[in-house]
Amino acid sequence: MARAQASEAGDDTREAIVKAALGAFSEMGFDGATTREIAARAGVNHGLIPYYFGSKPKLWEAAVDRAFSELDEGLRRVFDDPRVVDDRERIGLMIRNFVRFVARNPEFVRLMNDEGKRRGPRMRWIVDRHVKPLYEAIAELVQRGATSVRFIAGIHPVHLHYILAGAAGLIFAQAEECKRLSGVDPFDPDVVAAHARAVEYLLLGPPEPDP
Repeated sequence: MARAQASEAGDDTREAIVKAALGAFSEMGFDGATTREIAARAGVNHGLIPYYFGSKPKLWEAAVDRAFSELDEGLRRVFDDPRVVDDRERIGLMIRNFVRFVARNPEFVRLMNDEGKRRGPRMRWIVDRHVKPLYEAIAELVQRGATSVRFIAGIHPVHLHYILAGAAGLIFAQAEECKRLSGVDPFDPDVVAAHARAVEYLLLGPPEPDP
């Protein structure tokens, strides 16, 4: 029992560090975020970071893995759901799930924007480990549904990829500007749902009405 409790406590500590690291890296970048700052945010002793992760780059990788694991799990459920038989519905569901994900994880968008503009080893690691497999799976889904969804027919998947990333995430990454500009809180659940539908309709058009 004591061993199980110790293991659970260790998992909680590790998760707290990873969560704090994701926030710090997204706000300050890899170079700006220090392990001491991350430990302070997590409320743990600084020595636990090398104990659990070994190095700052390995902690960064663990933080990115954490973010993508949630995204990947949600999208895989959409891809594999046997109850969804219509391509338009499946692509729309994928878009709405992605919007909800970035609303829950605005730090994910900031980190991706920061690393994506640099031609370095961290960008290559993210693309090869996470972005490319998801991109290929989504491209296959989109190409399969293009014949029945006229709004995306003939558009190369790379354009859809970046249009979706920008349309889905910018409102949450720049939430303070949005609130100042319009008085709208983008993290309000009703606003998130409305934004998800807006992005879906922007890319796919409204669904066909039932007969």
